[in-house]
Amino acid sequence: MSTTQQNPALTDVELKARHRGMWALGDYPAVVTDVIAELGPVLVDATGIAPGERVLDVAAGNGNASFPAARVGAEVVASDLTPALLEAGRVEEDDPRITWTEADAEALPFDDSSFDAVISCVGVMFAPHHQLAADELVRVCRPGGRIGLLSWTPEGFIGQMFATMKPYAAAPPPGVQPAPLWGSEDHVRALLGERVEDVVATRRRLQVDRFAKAEEFREFFKATYGPTIAIYHALAGEPELAAALDRDLDALADRHGAGQGSMEWEYLLLTARRR
Repeated sequence: MSTTQQNPALTDVELKARHRGMWALGDYPAVVTDVIAELGPVLVDATGIAPGERVLDVAAGNGNASFPAARVGAEVVASDLTPALLEAGRVEEDDPRITWTEADAEALPFDDSSFDAVISCVGVMFAPHHQLAADELVRVCRPGGRIGLLSWTPEGFIGQMFATMKPYAAAPPPGVQPAPLWGSEDHVRALLGERVEDVVATRRRLQVDRFAKAEEFREFFKATYGPTIAIYHALAGEPELAAALDRDLDALADRHGAGQGSMEWEYLLLTARRR
């Protein structure tokens, strides 16, 4: 019997360690600054963050949503599994309204009903066990408080990028769910269940003009984006497979407009109120 079969708990610890290391690779803050900067303010506005509210940003990274929440006057706890990302946010701007806290989205170290709003911008979607993470989002939000989530859709560019990379990656442990499922309204509604009301879900598109051609996108993500870097690292001894992945990513980017210098990346914006 394998170690994985004997000790699922140890496997989960190891999985979280790999996630922590993966997101520390490259330069995720550059992805935020150069590509997705507008998403944080979109989420904060949709969730109705107000001055004086206590807000938890789950899987905050380097603060894409935390900073705009603080700027409207909220007191923000920016939580993430990866200390390197939290430190990058702290160095970027040491805002006294933001507390940077290392935390696992599936086991948040906060009391029940302790936040007026709980948000996550393309963050909690990468927690491996979706129901555990959703339960935590609801648990720490006070009754009447809001939950705001912004996630890449399975059908959109980033969701399709993960589908393209999947054949080149090692199989995940049993029970781990694909991140882009958080971009499916039905999936998120099922995760949150009857514990929330006033659910509003819309599909939107992020206009990305950063890349003049597919190769620019591919090389940028190979240098900055942890999940992409990790897969290429695993292919270091297999140049033919790495070259095949290059071609597949280029073809995907071309299909989504990179050759015309403008891409659209679809995401799901979902807000709800805790009962």
